Amino acid sequence: MLVAAAVCPCPPLLVPEVAGGAAAEMDQARAACYDTLGVLAAARPDLLCVLGPAEPAGRGPHPQGARGTLAGFGVPLEVSLGKGEPARRELPPSLTVGAWLLERTDWTCCPVEGLGIGEPLSRDRCQEAGRELAARADRVALLVMGDGSNCRTLKAPGYFDERAATFDAETARALAEADTAALLALDEELAYELKAAGRSSWQVLAGAGQGSDLAGKLLYDEAPYGVGYMVASWS
Repeated sequence: MLVAAAVCPCPPLLVPEVAGGAAAEMDQARAACYDTLGVLAAARPDLLCVLGPAEPAGRGPHPQGARGTLAGFGVPLEVSLGKGEPARRELPPSLTVGAWLLERTDWTCCPVEGLGIGEPLSRDRCQEAGRELAARADRVALLVMGDGSNCRTLKAPGYFDERAATFDAETARALAEADTAALLALDEELAYELKAAGRSSWQVLAGAGQGSDLAGKLLYDEAPYGVGYMVASWS
């Protein structure tokens, strides 16, 4: 069953080496991610699954020891999803950022696995996938990577959409309250139009968290680049 979850954004800019001179702009988000990973460790899980949005080549399970690289973002930095033998395929960017966070916080509490989620995955399939994850061990923890809308400002990657702030606010409220019903109710088509890459991951979390009676806490909710970045913990 699910005993804890951490929700983090997954932009490569979270990694200081990628952000370069702008690294300080993500300091608060980065610190919040470290804090929420501490909540995961305190839950003493038997298994940690890192999940996040992925393109077709990166979807599906990734074993412990799978490698990810940030070379595509101009930094020759490689990370490993826990300790183990390298896998045949690389981690998708979202799981690479998750693996980087685990390395930075010296995660050694339990075995780690990865799961790349297709962003178009329906809420019903997300819910089912979450339930399956929660049943993997007696004490399961999730590190859920995903971004909100990228249409919050005129300079945002997706340009400005007046619906974006409301969508992100409802998502942040649901994460803060561990409201699984509200997460499952997020509009799939609207999330796609707002380019909210975290929708499917959050709905997998909702499926895993149903009936778990976990309490939520929102640690960060900002849009520094016109993209909604949220950090939350469930415990």
